[in-house]
Amino acid sequence: MTVTPAISEPLAAERPAHRDPNVLRWLGAYASSAMGDNVYYVALSWAAVQAGTPSQAGLVMAASAVPRALLMLGGGVIADRFGPRRVLIGSNAVRCAAVLAVTVLLLVSSPGLWLLGLLALVFGVVDAVLMPALGALPARITARGQLARVQGMRGLASRLANVVGAPIGGLCVALGGATAAFGVAALLFAVCLPLLIAVRVGRRPGGDGQPVDSAWRELRDGLGHIRRNPVLARLVVVVALSDLGFVGPLNVGLTLLADERGWGASGMGWVLAGFGAGAGTVSLLLTVRGRVPRAGLVLSVTIAVGAVAIAALAYVPTVVAAVGIALAVGLLAGLSGALCGALLQTESDPGFVGRVTSVSNLFSLGLAPLTFPLTGAAVALWGTGPVFCASASVCALGGIFGLCSRALRRAELPA
Repeated sequence: MTVTPAISEPLAAERPAHRDPNVLRWLGAYASSAMGDNVYYVALSWAAVQAGTPSQAGLVMAASAVPRALLMLGGGVIADRFGPRRVLIGSNAVRCAAVLAVTVLLLVSSPGLWLLGLLALVFGVVDAVLMPALGALPARITARGQLARVQGMRGLASRLANVVGAPIGGLCVALGGATAAFGVAALLFAVCLPLLIAVRVGRRPGGDGQPVDSAWRELRDGLGHIRRNPVLARLVVVVALSDLGFVGPLNVGLTLLADERGWGASGMGWVLAGFGAGAGTVSLLLTVRGRVPRAGLVLSVTIAVGAVAIAALAYVPTVVAAVGIALAVGLLAGLSGALCGALLQTESDPGFVGRVTSVSNLFSLGLAPLTFPLTGAAVALWGTGPVFCASASVCALGGIFGLCSRALRRAELPA
């Protein structure tokens, strides 16, 4: 592994992240992997629908959520123990090999839903390791003062992957079926590997790959690190509340709202585009600006105001108004999300970033998606308005909690 001096050295601090070839290599690897994710999900959903009933397809699509939620904390231990770069290389290699194997099997036979379910389970297990490493790597490749800019760059790459990846997946399915789409996803996962291998990382205190404690002890140490840091402890609560209140309305709820209002799929698409445009704009501003003063205060305020916008979304009568509110939600959620990520990384000790990230991801990417069925059932019982308001209240509690915390309210990103 190529190792550079610690990221805190003056040379690293002098170079803005968006002009650093090392950071750009990481960004290229992330964009390629994220596009592969989008193509993979299109292929998996299409193949599942073709091979079984809608309910069976839903089970296949949800199969990755359970191992991801159960194993996420362990993934943080692995990221800190062996180094996030190594973990990302190994995780993407496993994903590439798994998707390639499914592609070959689909070419020579028709194995059915069991193969797709197994692939989804493999992705869930790998994601539990990959996601904490993905959150931990930026702190090892750039200076602490550049982490907000890196979050903006990551947001731009994520939006680009969403805009480009899904259409590529759909085109592949149209031309060659799910088999072709799986093949392209494997290719995109493969492309990110040489870029990750070329990324240089700073050595954390104690070095990588030299475990001295049991995994359980390391996990307890990580949780203790969060508990002892007043900013991290409160930030994790803010992330948990805001994500638990945010993802249901913006994923399941929006579809049901569009159907209830008669906006149709095109109307829902415009609302999602408004949200994406807002989040992308914030990512671009962070990439250019690089830092937001009074980060803790700003993220708490934006979460609270964003919650009001989420509730308002359920009561607008027209698509145009909904797009405008979605644009505001995207701006506010994009800013608060990027600031949360940057503060998590800057407040964490370098040897604990993976474990801290895994705790944050446990709520946002592990437990929050499990609320989707609950959101759908609640809308069926009480309608979109009350459910959006209830979810927005949970989200607002996160912002209010942050505002009531003196440590978090005064938290700053390094200059």
